[in-house]
Amino acid sequence: MALFVYIAIYAGLLLFLIGCVRRVWQYASTPIHLRWELYPVPHEAPDRVAHGGSYFETGDWWTKPQHSNHIGELRVMIPEMLFLKGLWEFNRRLWVPSFLFHFGLYLLIGAIVLVGFGAAFPLLVPSLATSGFWIVLAGVYHIMAYAGATISVAGAILLFLRRATDPALKNYTKPADFFNLVFFIIAFGLVAAGYFARSPQSAGVGEVARGLLRFDRALHVNPLFGLGVVLSSALAAYIPYTHMSHFIAKYFTYHDVRWDDRPNVRGGSIESAVAEYLTYRPTWSAAHVGADGKKNWLDVATTNPAQEVRK
Repeated sequence: MALFVYIAIYAGLLLFLIGCVRRVWQYASTPIHLRWELYPVPHEAPDRVAHGGSYFETGDWWTKPQHSNHIGELRVMIPEMLFLKGLWEFNRRLWVPSFLFHFGLYLLIGAIVLVGFGAAFPLLVPSLATSGFWIVLAGVYHIMAYAGATISVAGAILLFLRRATDPALKNYTKPADFFNLVFFIIAFGLVAAGYFARSPQSAGVGEVARGLLRFDRALHVNPLFGLGVVLSSALAAYIPYTHMSHFIAKYFTYHDVRWDDRPNVRGGSIESAVAEYLTYRPTWSAAHVGADGKKNWLDVATTNPAQEVRK
């Protein structure tokens, strides 16, 4: 069982990383968006953000270097990532289950990081393996794991019920959404149930992590707990290949869509990119655009379809 668990964890981690890199490349290589012109942009100077201004207020702004206020961006990003601030402001009924689900995931991710640290460092410095620090660390990641699994499963159940009963979500709910939530509930539920049901001789979270690094095939893993770990690894591998990879899309939505206020200067990167885009031959079904696959974007943009119809 231990060997099967190790293979599942390594394979799940590898596929997760490959999927995330693929998504990042996919979003990073898309054409430049149409600028939203929404102000204030958080990376502006604080005095401009306070009144909703921008560097366009500065005389001859195109001749001056621009400086990004990364602290301002973090002040917006951290509350959004950790507490789903946008959902709290615009859809408060959905906030509670979504917050529970996501915050539980954050606790689980934090617990996994601590487990990995606690397993790897004593291998490098064996004398520290029995120190009080590692005992405290084990207590912390156990609490985080218990709380994370419980909160995340509770949030997933509530989200499932909301999607199943709320008419307002009907148009936004597909069978895959139910499948994904059930996947989380079963995987995390089996991990928790298997951990609590294991015998004293069965490996716990820390032992599995250390066995993973040593590839200890003699380690005894409770079958139920092992199944939960295998399913959780499969879940991790599955996430970046679905719309649940929105955690990556969100970064690009903020930085490359909502907050992208780079000036389009002569000879700059934006000008060269747009020049390339104008050679594309779009095939839109909307007849009034005239994008028949023969005209390029330059032709479409410089043609008045209404005048052609009158002729």
